[in-house]
Amino acid sequence: MNALTKFQTIAGPDGNPLFVVVPYDEFIQRYCNSEELIPHEVIEASVVHGATPIKAWREHLRLTQGDVAQRLGISQPAYAKQENSARLRPATLARIARALGLSLAQLDF
Repeated sequence: MNALTKFQTIAGPDGNPLFVVVPYDEFIQRYCNSEELIPHEVIEASVVHGATPIKAWREHLRLTQGDVAQRLGISQPAYAKQENSARLRPATLARIARALGLSLAQLDF
């Protein structure tokens, strides 16, 4: 039986909870293999440098556009157009997520 862990809550200036501190070992156990996590480098590439989430993930995974296009069964120029699009159909986004080995939630942020 697992013992309950008390998390530390840090309140903001208004007294409402703002942060929760989780013991590192418990964090790793709960979230290390989570399909919903997004690496800092991917967020930074997208938010700070303006890359689309698809491009940020592709570069993080060290794949070329040709690699992903081949996985999708399309040409590299066709994939490049999708990668640079701000709006894709949900089905297309899901196909690209599968090609990158990601969950849809990781790609759609």
